[in-house]
Amino acid sequence: MRILQLHCDNIEYSPIKKEISSAEDIDPKSKRFEEIVVVFVAIEEGDDKTVASNAILQIKDSMKKIDCQKLLLYPYAHLSSNLASPNTALLVLKEMESLASDLEVYRAPFGWTKSYKLQVKGHPLAENSKVITKESIDDSSTALKTESKIKSFWHIMTPDGKMHDISSFNFSKHKNLEVLAKYESAKKRSVDEPPPHVRLMKKMAIADYEPASDSGNMRFYPNGRLIKSLIERYVNEKIHEYGGLEVETPIMYDSHHPSLESYFNRFPARQYNINSEGKHLILRFAACFGQFLMATDFQLSYKTMPLKLYELTRYSFRREQSGELVGLRRLRAFTMPDCHAFCTDMKQAVEEFRKRFDLSRNVIHGLGLEESDYEMAIRFTEDFYNENKSLIEETVKKIGRPVLVEMWKEKFFYFVLKWEFNFIDNLGKASALSTDQIDIENGQRYNITFVDEQNKPQFPIILHNSPSGAIERVIYALLEKAAKDSREGRKPHFPLWLAPTQIRIIPLKPEFLEYCEKLADSIGNKNIRVDIDDRNESIGKRIRDAETEWIRYILVIGEKEMSSKNLNVRDRESGAVNEILMDDFILEIQKQIEGKPYSQLNFARHVSQRPQIMV
Repeated sequence: MRILQLHCDNIEYSPIKKEISSAEDIDPKSKRFEEIVVVFVAIEEGDDKTVASNAILQIKDSMKKIDCQKLLLYPYAHLSSNLASPNTALLVLKEMESLASDLEVYRAPFGWTKSYKLQVKGHPLAENSKVITKESIDDSSTALKTESKIKSFWHIMTPDGKMHDISSFNFSKHKNLEVLAKYESAKKRSVDEPPPHVRLMKKMAIADYEPASDSGNMRFYPNGRLIKSLIERYVNEKIHEYGGLEVETPIMYDSHHPSLESYFNRFPARQYNINSEGKHLILRFAACFGQFLMATDFQLSYKTMPLKLYELTRYSFRREQSGELVGLRRLRAFTMPDCHAFCTDMKQAVEEFRKRFDLSRNVIHGLGLEESDYEMAIRFTEDFYNENKSLIEETVKKIGRPVLVEMWKEKFFYFVLKWEFNFIDNLGKASALSTDQIDIENGQRYNITFVDEQNKPQFPIILHNSPSGAIERVIYALLEKAAKDSREGRKPHFPLWLAPTQIRIIPLKPEFLEYCEKLADSIGNKNIRVDIDDRNESIGKRIRDAETEWIRYILVIGEKEMSSKNLNVRDRESGAVNEILMDDFILEIQKQIEGKPYSQLNFARHVSQRPQIMV
C-alpha cells in the first residue's frame, strides 16, 4: 500500500464518470470538507486487512500530532503500478474506513474519475508519504497498537523557554529544524537514492558493504579502521574523564530471562535470533541488559552513587528494514558507546543529567561537528515538564536556538525525558547522534537496589547516555559534512587528528628518497602520521593524488629543500605554499591535534608498497 497524507484547509471533489465496471454506485454530487486530513491511497497486490490495520494505526498516530480528528480516504491508483484487483482494493479501503470509525471519517467513491482541488496547510507535519507492506509489519505491531493510543503534542521551544505551536512557527531562519520536524512526523526511514557519503566512503577506502554478510554489516578498510579506532579512543577517554567505569558484557542473552522477557515483550525490537541447546537467544541491541544485570549483583550504597557504568559495544545489533540500510547511516551491526548512571533520586539524576549534557556537547564538537551541523529534539511527559520546567528551559537555553519538542500526555516508555542531537544529511534525513534518557522503570524491573541513609533498599533512577551516538554514524556525519563542503565550493576534509595521512612527502627524484626517509622519521617521532609517495609518477600526478586523498599538508622535496632549514609546505585547504621552519610547522600541527588520541599509519609508509583497493 502506498499513501500520500496531506493536512488540508479544505478539499473539494466532484465525481465525473465511472472508470471501471465495478465502480461503486453513488450520488454523483460534489463534496467539500474543511480542516481535514486527506489520505490518497493506492492498494497494491498482496495488501489485506493486516496492511489496512497497520496503515490506519500510522495515520492515526500522525493525526494526533497535529490534533486533527477528520479523515478523508481518497482512492488514488496513480501512486502505484502494482495495483490489487478492484474487488480486493475496495475491500481493503472499506476495512480502513471501518478501523477509523472512532474518527470523523469519510471515503471518496471508488472506481470513479474525479476532479478535485485542495489547499494544503503550510506547516512541517502537513505532508508525508508512506509505503506499507506485509514485510514491514513485524512483531512490534502489538507495541505499535499500544503506542498509538498515547497522545503526544509537537511544539517548538525557543531559548527563552516559550512553547510555540509547530504549525504556526516561522522556520524561515531554521530550515534544518523544519527538516527534522517533517522527518519525525513522517517516520520514513527508507531512502530513494544513496546519500553522498556512500560514494565518499568507497572513494576514500574507508568502508564498504560486505556481500558475504547480512545487509547492514560493513567492512572497514585500513583507513576506515584507523578513523574508527581514533573516534572510539577519544570517546573512551572523555567518558573515563567523566568518571565512567568501563565494563564488558555479552552480546547475546536468553530471551526468556525474567527481566529481559518483560522488557522485550513490552518493547519488541527487530532482533537477531539464535537457537542454541534449547535456548532462544537474541543478540543485544544495546548495552543496557548487560549493565543492568551486572548492577543487580552489586552492593550499592547512596554514598557511592551515582554509579557510572560504561561499555563501548562492538557490536550492538538491530535487524533494521532493508530499505533503511544505506551506507554508514543506519546499520544492523554498529558500535555504540553506552554509559548508564545509577542515581539515588530525581534530584541527583537531574544534576547528573546536566553534567552529561555538557559532556555530550563537548564530545560531539571535539569530533569535528559544529552547532550548525545538528538540531536538537527533546521529549518528555507532561507531568515531568510541569515539575521540571526549569531543567528543560535551561537545557534548551544552552543550545541557544529553537528545538523540536514532543510532549506525551502520559508515560508509555520507560523514560520520562529524552533528548538527542540529530544530524541532517544532504538528502534531508535526520539521524540521532548524542542522546540521554531519564529512566524511572528499569531499576525496579531488574531489581537493582541500593541502601539509602535509613539503611533501607531503594530502586535507582537510571540515565542512558551515548555522548557521541554510534561510531559509524559519526563517520557518516563527517562524510556528509565533507560532501556539503564540496558542493558549496570548500575543500572536503577530515579533522586533522582523524586524517589517515596528515603529511605526505614527495621526492622529486629517487636520489632524494633517503633524505625524505630521515625527514619522515623526524616528523613521525612527533606523533604525526606522515608517508612518502615514492612512486615513479610525475610530480603533478602525485600532488593530485594527495589532494584526492584529502591529505592536508604536502612537502615536495628537491635540491633546494634538502639544503634549506625551511620547509615548503603546500596547504591543501588554503591552497597556499608557504616557507616555514620545520619546528614551527610541527608546533602548528601539534596545536591542531592537541588533546586528541594518536595512532600510527595503518598502511605502509611508502605509497608504492600499498595494495590498491578496488571499490
